[in-house]
Amino acid sequence: MTTTAPVTTESILTRYADDIAFVAEEQPATTIEDFIDQLRWSVRNFELAGINGTEELEDAATYLGDADGSTDENERTVLLNRAVESLAYADDMVSEFRDMV
Repeated sequence: MTTTAPVTTESILTRYADDIAFVAEEQPATTIEDFIDQLRWSVRNFELAGINGTEELEDAATYLGDADGSTDENERTVLLNRAVESLAYADDMVSEFRDMV
């Protein structure tokens, strides 16, 4: 039986901060609040570039904000997992954006 590491805000930052910062044209976020802001800026830049999938990134930002404000550990876990699901195509979107730049 394989177990995966639990999703944390730190694991999300480690996985996505550099790429999202590139699209947001900022330094990589070190806090989840900054990452949420950068996600929202990246949505704008993706839309200007004509790259689809921004709704999912908006959803991820919402889930992360809700998780950050939650005091219930189970709820927080569910929200973080949903955020990661919403970020599933972020790599492809960033690659497409890099190709355009």
